[in-house]
Amino acid sequence: MTKFESSVKEIAASQQQVYDKLSDLSNLEGIRNKIPADKIKNLSFDSDSLTINAAPVGEIRLQIIEREAPESIKFEAVQSPLPFNVWIEITPVDEQHCKLKVTLGVEINPFIKGMLQKPLQEGLEKMVEMLASIPY
Repeated sequence: MTKFESSVKEIAASQQQVYDKLSDLSNLEGIRNKIPADKIKNLSFDSDSLTINAAPVGEIRLQIIEREAPESIKFEAVQSPLPFNVWIEITPVDEQHCKLKVTLGVEINPFIKGMLQKPLQEGLEKMVEMLASIPY
């Protein structure tokens, strides 16, 4: 499995506040307006899963498979052209601040890795930026 890591973003909220918001995906209704409509369509979610239609790959469904309060949330693709998982790590800085990092693990062969590395890394950066901009 090939791993890609986002940069680390500091958030002006406690580790517990960020975990509480992100560990229940139904809390993410506010992100709809931050996602470019030409990139992702038909975003839907409930407390444990997220489904998006992302051009050009099609429909992707992620399911939360593990919650480790208040440090991490792990997702696994249950519907995707490639098997992958995503985990969000939340580390405390102090009582009112924490740091957030997103890691992607994907099963790709070395030939495809060269083509996908840049778009996957850019996607991770956009994801961590979006997560850091959510009001907690």
